[in-house]
Amino acid sequence: MQVYAKWTDLRARAPIAVALGMFDGVHIGHQRIVHRAVELAKAEGGTSVVFTFRNHPLSVLAPQSLPLQVGSNELREQILASFGVDILLAIPFTRELAQQSPEEFLAMLRRYLAPHYVVTGPNYTFGKKGKGTRRMLLRLGAKYGFHAEICPAVLRDGRPVSSTRIRALLSKGDLAEANAFLGNPFSFIGRVVHGERRGRTLGFPTANLMIPDTQAMLPNGVYAAHVYLDGRKLDGLVNIGNNPTFEGDTRRIEVHIRDFDAMLYNKAIRVAFLQKLREEKKFASAEELVRQIQKDRLAAETVWAQMG
Repeated sequence: MQVYAKWTDLRARAPIAVALGMFDGVHIGHQRIVHRAVELAKAEGGTSVVFTFRNHPLSVLAPQSLPLQVGSNELREQILASFGVDILLAIPFTRELAQQSPEEFLAMLRRYLAPHYVVTGPNYTFGKKGKGTRRMLLRLGAKYGFHAEICPAVLRDGRPVSSTRIRALLSKGDLAEANAFLGNPFSFIGRVVHGERRGRTLGFPTANLMIPDTQAMLPNGVYAAHVYLDGRKLDGLVNIGNNPTFEGDTRRIEVHIRDFDAMLYNKAIRVAFLQKLREEKKFASAEELVRQIQKDRLAAETVWAQMG
C-alpha cells in the first residue's frame, strides 16, 4: 500500500474507487465501506484509495470536544494495508481546509483523484460546517465525474456500530463486545520506553508503553494478548495500571512476551488485547506477585491456544 500525507499526483491506475471517512479504529462499519471500494476497484482493474485525515477535525475546530481515539494513524495504516487497499491518502486537517465549501472539496477530489466511484457511510459529512452530506454526494456525483455509493450502517442491538459506542465499551471494560464491534482485537501501538527493569529481576521482563492522553484505553488489569513485532505474532501477558505493589504512580502498559528476552527499547510494538484475566491488585510482597504472575500466565496460555 502506498501512503501519501498531502494532495499530490498519485498517478493511480483508473478507474479509482475512493472510500471517504475518518476510520478511527477501522471498526466493522468502516470495514464495509473500505471493502466495497476495494471490490469496485478490483472488478474494473483499477485502484482503491482511502481518503482520510491524519488528525481529527475537532483537534482544530474544537479541541475541548476532541474524543479519545480508538486507534492511531499507525494502526489504521496497518489494518487498511491488510485489506488490500492500494493507496492511503491521509492529509492534515487544517483551518484552511475547514473553510472549504462542500463544492470546493469535491472539486479537489476531482482534481487530484478523479474518482469513478466514491464510497462512504450514511453519516459522512464534508466541507465547511459539515454542510456536505450523502445526499449531496448522490446529487452532485455526475457533475464531478463519479458515482456515489452510500453503504448502510452496520447494526448491533438495533443501533449503528460507531467509534463512540466502542469508546464506551472500552471505558467500562467490555472487551469482548468492543472486539466484536471492531472485528479484530482492540489494539494499541506504542514505542517501548525505559522502565524500572523490575520485571527482569522477578523473572518476567516487560516492555513498557506509555498511554497518550488522547488514547481510549481499557481499565486497569491483567490481560492475555498477542504482540506483533517485526512481522511476528507473539504471545503476551499485559498489565495496564500503576503497579501498586511497588507504589507506581504513572499509568502505563507493561507487556511480558512469552519466551522472549531481547531488548526492545525504542521499538514500536502492537498489542492486541484478547481477554481480561483479572483486576489489578496490590500484593504484600514481590514473591506473592511472582506467584500470581505464574498463575496469570497459565490462564493466558488457555486464551492463546484458543485464539491461535
